[in-house]
Amino acid sequence: MQRREFITLLGGSAAAWPLAARAQQVEKSYRVGYLALLPGEDTTLLRPFSQRLQELGYAQDKNLALDYRSAEGSPERLTQLAAELVQAMPDVLVAGFGTVAAKAAAAATKTIPVVFTGVGDPVGAGLVGSLGRPDANVTGMSALATETAAKQLQFLEDLVPGKRTLAVLCNPGTPYTALALREVRSAATDSNQPLLVFEARTADQITAGIEAAITAGAAGLLTLDDPVLLSARRKIVELVTAARLPTVGGIRDFAVAGGLMSYGPNQLQMSRRAADYVDKILKGAHPADLPVEQPTVFEFVINLKAAKALGLGIPSALLAAADEVIE
Repeated sequence: MQRREFITLLGGSAAAWPLAARAQQVEKSYRVGYLALLPGEDTTLLRPFSQRLQELGYAQDKNLALDYRSAEGSPERLTQLAAELVQAMPDVLVAGFGTVAAKAAAAATKTIPVVFTGVGDPVGAGLVGSLGRPDANVTGMSALATETAAKQLQFLEDLVPGKRTLAVLCNPGTPYTALALREVRSAATDSNQPLLVFEARTADQITAGIEAAITAGAAGLLTLDDPVLLSARRKIVELVTAARLPTVGGIRDFAVAGGLMSYGPNQLQMSRRAADYVDKILKGAHPADLPVEQPTVFEFVINLKAAKALGLGIPSALLAAADEVIE
């Protein structure tokens, strides 16, 4: 090789190296859509989800674009909002709390991966074929856990001893409620606990349901939380506090809103796990190969301010069992 040819080749290679290096430094950017039903979900469940994505190396406006849409508690808006998110062609579409948001996301696309963050009964809702193998473009976190509702009833029994009548307020229109109600009724039968069930399919029916429970002489109330009841948690707190009716809900937000007690899966942890699933999908995993996860972390929260407003003393055994006590 002639000296001039060698210099030319070297020069050409040297010029190419910076270009190659720059190409390697260009990081792929992803788009994630988030569909929420509940008001304010961007400051509650979305926050731990986003924090976990940051821990995994994703940063907004750097290698991640996160599109958030909320129906602000109005289920009828979910279809349009899901369509808007799909039009942006996200790499993953995430459904926030509840079955309704997940079903709207799944109905909007059969190709874009969908990850739900908290569905009571994904199989019963028709979102997946089975928990072990979803067999679709949909997977995520299930809020269904054996004996959760029975445990809620037990806490209420411990607070209101003597086998006095307890009431359940629920929206029977959701698959999760049907399973949870069956569980509660079975637990009540086993313990010879008198139990009455009152329905609230819409927010407008909540007041009537609670008033009916009070009229029937209920000494305590268990709410089987779904998006309808959870969206109205502050209203429920006001009603049961005025009636001095001890109440236990299913997730921490109920106790934070002023409810007496809550017991159920840790929703913040589930949101973080949903971010792990998004990360796996962005790295090439297929939703059908990611089993639906059931909750493994639960939290029992007692609100002593609520207890004081109700004129109640909390047994020491219950306080000792609590994961968090709000004072």
